[in-house]
Amino acid sequence: MFVFYFFAVIVIWLGLLSLRNGFSFAAYVRREIARPLPDFTPFVSVIAPCRGLEDGLRENIAALYHQRYPAFEIIFVTDRADDPALNVIEGVRSEVSTSPNASTPSSQSLVAGPATESGQKIHNLQAAVLAVDTRSEALVFVDSDARPQPGWLLSLVAPLVDERLGAATGYRWFIPLNGGFASQLRSVWNASIASALGERGDKNFCWGGSTAIRKSTFDKLEIRERWRGSVSDDFTMTRVLQEARLPVHFVPACLVASLDQCTNRELLEFTNRQLKITRVYAPHLWKPVLIGSLLFCAVFFGGLGLVIVRGILGHNYLVPLVIILIVYALGAAKAYIRLLAVSQVLVDYRQDVMRTLPWQMLLWPIASALFLVNAIVAWCSQRIAWRGITYDLKSPTEAVIISRDK
Repeated sequence: MFVFYFFAVIVIWLGLLSLRNGFSFAAYVRREIARPLPDFTPFVSVIAPCRGLEDGLRENIAALYHQRYPAFEIIFVTDRADDPALNVIEGVRSEVSTSPNASTPSSQSLVAGPATESGQKIHNLQAAVLAVDTRSEALVFVDSDARPQPGWLLSLVAPLVDERLGAATGYRWFIPLNGGFASQLRSVWNASIASALGERGDKNFCWGGSTAIRKSTFDKLEIRERWRGSVSDDFTMTRVLQEARLPVHFVPACLVASLDQCTNRELLEFTNRQLKITRVYAPHLWKPVLIGSLLFCAVFFGGLGLVIVRGILGHNYLVPLVIILIVYALGAAKAYIRLLAVSQVLVDYRQDVMRTLPWQMLLWPIASALFLVNAIVAWCSQRIAWRGITYDLKSPTEAVIISRDK
């Protein structure tokens, strides 16, 4: 019991710190969305790597064409000419170009070919940045599973008016389509990462699905060359910016909805991949996840077992039960505060976001246990499967392709 109480105090203390961070995240979101945008709208190149079909791909691509931004281009890039995503892109391009009310940005589709010495996404991005318009002053990277709101591009580029800034970034927010358990759990699991972003530019990280950077900064830091041998575009870019002591500005208005669903297998594949990549590219982040989730599971789920055993034996179980309820209440409160903040940003999906509130408050302990599983799996293996390609992550600068689908 003494050991349990000792670690319970640590977990409650960490829970209080986490709740404080939740309040800070919500306050930062409110301040940022209320702040007027700087008048900075240079010509930009939006680069969207694609591979295969996924839920809502047509709508995601259409959202890029309907950005409220004066002048920009879109570069879609994939690895092969027979990729089915290209047919969807052409269909959307045709629909948008014939719309009488559309101010259609220029766009092109590139075929980068199969990767050999880097991850396929990295290979695609390296090809795309060589094809940008000469007028382009900023590069914007977006994932094909993201569905940005109409003001996304304007909000993401505006902070780059400050030339001392390294990059501006958003993040994903999963909105389950079918309400299934695996989809809801992935949304809860991902939410804790989203709220790790905030005011500290030196602590923020780039998310490759929604990042803007001045082209001059990109070229000066030789990010295209630094990508070579990597699988993670965002971790590599973050590391390069940190080495140059250039901050990353988090733009809450650029939280993007990812509307899809997943199976239990896809849930494990996604979450394990994220932690394996984190362990290779940012071990200083992976270690706290391992230790923190281990402590939480030992106290929360171990405490539940303690309550059950003491109840069966007829012993007093009130104190451990109160401790478990306190730990749970702290996490549930943070989930509630975080969700309210996000609902102010994703206004087009506010009802969908708030519909997940019970899941966000109930599943967060299970998400913490899943983090522990992911961290242990990442400890044991550095092999990942991503978009039909299997990689062995040897180091941050060496990724070996084991196999690819046909």
